[in-house]
Amino acid sequence: MEQTFTLHQKIKQFSIILVPILVTQLGLFAMNFFDTIMSGQYSTADLAGVAIGSSLWMPVFTGLSGILLSVTPIVAQLMGGKKENQVQHTVIQGIYVALFMALIILILGLFVVEPILAFMNIEDEVRRVAGLYLLALSAGIFPLFVYNVLRSFIDALGFTRVTMYVTLMSLPINVLFNYLLIFGKLGLPALGGVGAGVASAITYWLIAAISIYIVQTKRPFNLYRIFNKAVPFDFSKWKEILLIGIPIGFSIFFETSIFSAVTLFMSAYSTEVVAAHQAALNFSSFLYMIPLSISMALTIVVGFEAGAKRFRDARTYSYLGLTVAVTIAAGAGILTYLFRDQVASIYVTDQQVIGLTAQFLFFAVLFQLSDAVQAPVQGILRGYKDVNITLIMTMISYWVIGLPSGYLLANYTDFSYFGYWIGLIAGLTAGAITLTIRMTIIQKKKMKIEGGTKL
Repeated sequence: MEQTFTLHQKIKQFSIILVPILVTQLGLFAMNFFDTIMSGQYSTADLAGVAIGSSLWMPVFTGLSGILLSVTPIVAQLMGGKKENQVQHTVIQGIYVALFMALIILILGLFVVEPILAFMNIEDEVRRVAGLYLLALSAGIFPLFVYNVLRSFIDALGFTRVTMYVTLMSLPINVLFNYLLIFGKLGLPALGGVGAGVASAITYWLIAAISIYIVQTKRPFNLYRIFNKAVPFDFSKWKEILLIGIPIGFSIFFETSIFSAVTLFMSAYSTEVVAAHQAALNFSSFLYMIPLSISMALTIVVGFEAGAKRFRDARTYSYLGLTVAVTIAAGAGILTYLFRDQVASIYVTDQQVIGLTAQFLFFAVLFQLSDAVQAPVQGILRGYKDVNITLIMTMISYWVIGLPSGYLLANYTDFSYFGYWIGLIAGLTAGAITLTIRMTIIQKKKMKIEGGTKL
């Protein structure tokens, strides 16, 4: 990261930060993408089982790993403020927090997963696949959370290309183990959707090991001596990480969990509907990696400029990122609508499920534009370390507006299960509007501070 003075320099720096993050996010999501596709090729029941398992896992993972995203703005502002000597301590305490949270997840999982699955109105085979998929996935929780801290550290320094290389190295291995374990190749048992969970756990250990090696041995990361000495617990640093991270994590949780809640409500319908819903949701989530990556890049550049008290430059980056996000979302939405039947056929071979998936994709197109605004704006606000109001806005938008309206439309109108997707659109749109208003207020306050400083 370095200071920029012209719009051209900002576009160049933003691109250098963004492109590797985008490739990394697409690569990480591709693991879930291939889990879904390859499980669907094995059987519809395995696709539905992985769908249910993922729907329980993803909000927990994204919400708690979102807490660890606080390491990014903290380190970015330390770098912008020329306080590099505090970086090592922050990263180590972040790892301690990550290990503690992973342990809590494992303990809770032992008690809550089985009752939740038993409560759901799903076929026995779907329930079996979902439970074993989650059990297999749990073997990779510790390394996955440690990797998230190290990635936040690496990205905050501006070296987003490094995490891109790590992901690209691990993705083929994930696909290979998926193939071997789902379909039972080279003498291995055919585990179906459960094999996808085993393959993901193996991959999580791999990316954590590679990241530790890079941080410990490669410049400039080894200059910070992250693992060179034993560091005691510092609960005051835990407090800083959690005060910033918990609102971030819960904001992400409220967003991702609404999709999971919809999937759970979908379990009241047929296995074909669940499979079609999951296929469409998986593809739209794949496209969501674009605004999410822009959001993560904006946290870095806005945090760097805010740490240096250059709030005018931070605002310029903000609108640059939003423009890119909306433009890409519009193009992706048009292509998704035109080729929705072809997209559906990627996931399944059952013609009934293909037809249902294509219908769900129509609604997915509509909320892509809202995603293109609300995700980057959340990244901008994190860069300013403004996270508490964002948490409240997100909760209201998704859980007070989005899910209840979806439930009413699904159960009391002719929209049926499509009503849940209309509710998702309403919640995302409300979030985009309220968060944009909050961003504008914060930026005006910061601009006044900068103007007063110059005077």
